[in-house]
Amino acid sequence: MTDSWANSPAGPAASTAGSAASGVLGVDLHLELRGSGLRAGLMDALREAVRTGRLAPGTRLPSSRSLAADLGIARNTVADAYAELAAEGWLTARQGSGTHVARRSAPRRAAPVPPRTRPARGGPAHNLLPGSPDLAGFPRAQWLTAARRALTAAPHEAFGYGDPLGRIELRTALADYLARARGVYAAPERIVVCSGFLHGLMLLGQVLRARRVRAVAVESYGLDFHRNALTKAGLRTPPLPLDARGTRTEELSDLRGVGAVLLTAAHQFPLGMALHPDRRSAAVDWARATDGLILEDDYDGEFRYDRQPVGALQGLDPERVVYLGTASKSLAPGLRLGWLVLPEELVREVSGTKGEVDWVSSVLDQLTLAEFIASGAYDRHVRSMRLRYRRRRDQLVAALAERAPEIRVTGIAAGLHAVVELPPGTERSVVEAAAWQGLAVYGMSRFRHPSVAPGTDALVVGYGTPSDSAWPGALDALCRVLP
Repeated sequence: MTDSWANSPAGPAASTAGSAASGVLGVDLHLELRGSGLRAGLMDALREAVRTGRLAPGTRLPSSRSLAADLGIARNTVADAYAELAAEGWLTARQGSGTHVARRSAPRRAAPVPPRTRPARGGPAHNLLPGSPDLAGFPRAQWLTAARRALTAAPHEAFGYGDPLGRIELRTALADYLARARGVYAAPERIVVCSGFLHGLMLLGQVLRARRVRAVAVESYGLDFHRNALTKAGLRTPPLPLDARGTRTEELSDLRGVGAVLLTAAHQFPLGMALHPDRRSAAVDWARATDGLILEDDYDGEFRYDRQPVGALQGLDPERVVYLGTASKSLAPGLRLGWLVLPEELVREVSGTKGEVDWVSSVLDQLTLAEFIASGAYDRHVRSMRLRYRRRRDQLVAALAERAPEIRVTGIAAGLHAVVELPPGTERSVVEAAAWQGLAVYGMSRFRHPSVAPGTDALVVGYGTPSDSAWPGALDALCRVLP
């Protein structure tokens, strides 16, 4: 965020540098200029940013013209500050290559300081954690338009306690969209609106336990809080192995006491492959033969780059597959809107578990999303974000090919993250080095089921998370820490 000089109540003494300067190079400076002297205040702010690690060694700074425009001060003031800091050894400047933070020898470089011992001031400078879209891309104007239309058209009864299934306007819009875009059989009366995937999974866990199911099989790599939600419902979570064709669903029959399986069929998280058609058929055959259920997490199924999106597994057998979707990746997780498309026999049980009234999801947000989908704004937004994320994916692949040619990138056909494979035995040191450089990124081991043996060393890079202005800097930071 940027507060320009003109909008700052305290003038240049409290100015902040951000998006205008960072829009060129992706550097988010957040400089607080204090004191009466502009040049001295700027120099102190830059020294502090370098000293605390917010500006990592080698980071390219905005041009003096860009930073001056962002701060609302004279270009010469910035140029003089850069020159003096270069003379002091804080910065380096070369004709034609710009101004950079000077590279320094970090203490104990062979054994980077673990994240818990680093100063926590300001948080990481760069964020490549998976699981979030670019929040700056939220379509505020279009959402506001949809909210106004929805509010104007809403009947008076819409503002009561509501149906635990969710507003009929949203369930109708979702039924049409999911059938058209994801190949889901989704009659409105089979849809239950919830406050995100985890809420839906918790409801299903309670229903399965009430049905005396003892275990839900999960993929050997996935999110621990999904497993924890099932465990808290009293269910075991035995893992299924994975290979290049996805989860080995043919091994479901070997797991004792399993009454359901949780799958990310369209785009496995975090490894990134789509479930092979033979494995899809094997899962459905198992469910039919055992009266089991498949819980399909379609967390980012709309974002497919190399071909048309892979259809949802649910279309193979709507009576054996529960489809779980959300607006968290396509719009924003803060909306807290998700949905379950249920087999007919589960609708009453899930809605009863949810409660007699819909106390979770905001009626206005439900009506707004319904209008957003029905007007075509949702389709347009998804198409726009698909192009944006594809460009980032291509830039990631190109940068690694140039600067780390030995590194292999996988899982890039879809979604908002990529898997960056590492030399054996280096994952932990690379993650720690990244933290030391102010880069937040997860290693593959974070997502491994506790009972599964260690596998390939890798980073799970969430390229959808940074804003457009922060993306170049985050990509540069990633390339710097790779072996």
